[in-house]
Amino acid sequence: MGVTSPNAGEPVSGIDVPDVSDVPVVEVDEAPPPAHRWGFGAFLFVEAVLLVSAALVGALLVQGGSADSLPVHDVLIGTITPTVIAALTALAITKVRGNGPLADLRLSWRWDDVKLGLKFGVLGLVCTSVGVFVWTKAVGEQNSSSAISALVEDKPMSVSAAIVMFLYLWLLGPICEEIIYRGLLWGATERLEWNKEKWGRFAAFVLSTAVFAMSHLEPLRTPLLLVISIPIGLARLVTGRLLGSIVAHQMNNFLPALAILLTALGVVGY
Repeated sequence: MGVTSPNAGEPVSGIDVPDVSDVPVVEVDEAPPPAHRWGFGAFLFVEAVLLVSAALVGALLVQGGSADSLPVHDVLIGTITPTVIAALTALAITKVRGNGPLADLRLSWRWDDVKLGLKFGVLGLVCTSVGVFVWTKAVGEQNSSSAISALVEDKPMSVSAAIVMFLYLWLLGPICEEIIYRGLLWGATERLEWNKEKWGRFAAFVLSTAVFAMSHLEPLRTPLLLVISIPIGLARLVTGRLLGSIVAHQMNNFLPALAILLTALGVVGY
């Protein structure tokens, strides 16, 4: 004998079944990431890897010569390799001592984060343009150039080398730096017991912004780098995830990277 399913709201064996079709769905907030076992020691180790690898790569490339006489492809290797090695080391630490980069560094793909990162990136471009203008007036044209600009200045560069430099400065470099500073350092700061209740992500924002600016080892440009890095850190602070700051950093680096590309190709002069 077949069994007929009753409609919602009709009694079943003397029990009223409520109609839930009109009950609103309540969105549950994203669960916090699992606790990881790495902290400031991991960040300091990655910074040491960055500095040591930069020194070793530089020594291997120079080999008795001088940095001023390095060919362009050696400049590319010396610029890109240490940062990539340090970022890969940071990812490995999250895998070995934590839950992996997706959970520990809050690295996930969300269109909302991309859109917000683009907005903060535009803000960063405005801050960078104003900051560079003011800074150039204050210290002079010769002292306002970045270290990378100084490295490629007056060096003949092939189209392929110029494109590689452009893609690194625009896309790859920001990913690596965000993994180290707004990823590893940020996570280490949030992990502190005294920080969880009182300051939270704001302390991570302040510390990562300051350390990021100083880590470029350009003392004269540190105030300018602080201004540049604030919108990038705000993207990480507002979204709570790393993708927003990566996109903001890439957006902020686009015009400077394009300027170096056009200069290297001889489209514009120094």
